[in-house]
Amino acid sequence: MFQKILIANRGEIACRVIKTARKMGISTVAIYSDADRHALHVAMADEAVHIGPPPANQSYIVIDKVMEAIKATGAEAVHPGYGFLSENPKFAEALEAAGVAFVGPPVKAIEAMGDKITSKKIAQEAGVSTVPGYMGLIEDAEEAVKISGEIGYPVMIKASAGGGGKGMRIAWNDEEAREGFQSSKNEAASSFGDDRIFIEKFVTQPRHIEIQVLCDSHGNGIYLGERECSIQRRNQKVVEEAPSPFLDEATRKAMGEQAVALAKAVGYASAGTVEFIVDGEKNFYFLEMNTRLQVEHPVTELITGVDLVEQMIRVANGEPLSISQDDVTLTGWAIENRLYAEDPYRGFLPSIGRLTRYRPPEEVASGPLLENGKWQGEAPSGAAAVRNDTGVFEGGEISMYYDPMIAKLCTWAPTREAAIEAMRVALDGFEVEGIGHNLPFLSAVMDHEIFIKGEMTTAFIAEQYPEGFEGVALPEDELKRIAAAAAAMHRVAEIRRTRISGRMDNHERVVGTDWVVSVQEAEFALSIAADREGASVSFADGAVLRVEGGWTPGDTLARMTVDGAPLVLKVDKISGGFRIRNRGADLKVHVRNPRQAELAKLMPERVAPDTSKLLLCPMPGLVVKVFVEEGAEVQEGQALCTIEAMKMENILRAEKKGVVARINAGPGDSLAVDEVIMEFE
Repeated sequence: MFQKILIANRGEIACRVIKTARKMGISTVAIYSDADRHALHVAMADEAVHIGPPPANQSYIVIDKVMEAIKATGAEAVHPGYGFLSENPKFAEALEAAGVAFVGPPVKAIEAMGDKITSKKIAQEAGVSTVPGYMGLIEDAEEAVKISGEIGYPVMIKASAGGGGKGMRIAWNDEEAREGFQSSKNEAASSFGDDRIFIEKFVTQPRHIEIQVLCDSHGNGIYLGERECSIQRRNQKVVEEAPSPFLDEATRKAMGEQAVALAKAVGYASAGTVEFIVDGEKNFYFLEMNTRLQVEHPVTELITGVDLVEQMIRVANGEPLSISQDDVTLTGWAIENRLYAEDPYRGFLPSIGRLTRYRPPEEVASGPLLENGKWQGEAPSGAAAVRNDTGVFEGGEISMYYDPMIAKLCTWAPTREAAIEAMRVALDGFEVEGIGHNLPFLSAVMDHEIFIKGEMTTAFIAEQYPEGFEGVALPEDELKRIAAAAAAMHRVAEIRRTRISGRMDNHERVVGTDWVVSVQEAEFALSIAADREGASVSFADGAVLRVEGGWTPGDTLARMTVDGAPLVLKVDKISGGFRIRNRGADLKVHVRNPRQAELAKLMPERVAPDTSKLLLCPMPGLVVKVFVEEGAEVQEGQALCTIEAMKMENILRAEKKGVVARINAGPGDSLAVDEVIMEFE
């Protein structure tokens, strides 16, 4: 077995590989850029080598620099993670020439299946059903428009060397095809160093389901079930689960056998993923093969008990698979939520800055015992597991140079319903402060009727949130539970305040029992009767809710029990009450005595400043291009400028007709959030 492995990646996947290597007794080498000097993966590794400036094309994807790090440390093998160099055949060739093992598939397999154009041709020749499209190279935007018209809109414009949603655009007309081609080409060049583009028909209302395969160099190959990845935004997966709530055993078997056959046809050896789109009749079409570890691999590990990273390392070491297809058992259900550094209230645009608070829920290992790569026995009914793959820490910086993913929160339970509930509780207890993040949105998805029923398609986010995410409006019964908890917490805070002030020894006489709690659009008049175990909260309509919990003023997380059911709240103190976040809702909860509540109704509301004549930068980013000049008349929807952040290009458009009065920023300028790009008359 290898003695030392270098991880040619960063962030959570580098940390993930280090954990398995450590378990196997293998020492690890991390590489890092200037921006990652204090990163978690650097601290976790046994050794670390600096490889250059923050931009990936000057550090992490520069093959010569990585090879220098390998030589300097004497690493015998390299795990590429995903992204960066993971599907670059030139990197695999360089390792082979240097006598260093690549923890991934052979070069020929990467070339055949890692390139989306080539892989589709091979699939077609093998008789695999594929999506209609143009597999040749496309020279310019006008040719892209012509081809798109011939295929028929809508079309998907994709980078041949792409992955992770980079270099992908959906076009519904000629103008979008023209713009999408150029943006995809730019993103592909900056992210992968390969700007080749192809176009295929975009199938509406599909489900995105992928098969995990595992092959060795001795001709053995197996599949480890499927992952449902239909909930996506901007072609980037957000929520994944295993197994899929849509597939039956016959379809699963057919897809799995086809995926393995395709892998064997190209001499594949390692972990890989064959992606399909599946229509409502369970017809499936080959999309592409990812010749690497997938971001969502933890859900497969949770339902099969197989450590995919360990298997990849063993295959790279020349070992045959120790698991046969008959050994693969799918036990329970697993869900993964991707926590991104992006602001859901600003159209999910990237957010950067310091993590002033980062407290993931406690990881819990539970379920059947694992022995020889398979689950043993049945899962106990109350079993649940929580796993958080992350690459950040409290006090660390989220950089504008890399992918915005902070962590992958996973839960496992014997049933899908139980796994969803475990995820809800875990999300409620996940504390992130200092940056914009999508935790509220993830909580909203977990409570969405379509997701709960398992009826989502890849159009889920676009259809259910057409105007973007604006938060969650909780039902009245949930608001009443929160009001009861807030009143109980307010009482505890008031008792502490009277003790500190020393106004009276008998503080119970100082703190009142009658309160009015306002939350969202609701107002609840209530009274509290406290005892040693908690408090009984009585409402005006006669309802009485029992509140118990160990919250102390200053705690940012309150784990309560209300009416016998758990309630986890993120809590911040505000004037006259609390800021409470729960189940995707961000609430200002005011707790007042009856007289204060009367006076509060007389207070005028604050009016927001008028920014209708300004184009504000919605995220920290770099100006790539400005499409208009001062004095130009613009129409609604017209492109004004392009901002690049976290490897993605974002085109900002005019919200209404107007005239450009002043342009304050140009190409190459680095802007902060809400910085004025241009002004209108």
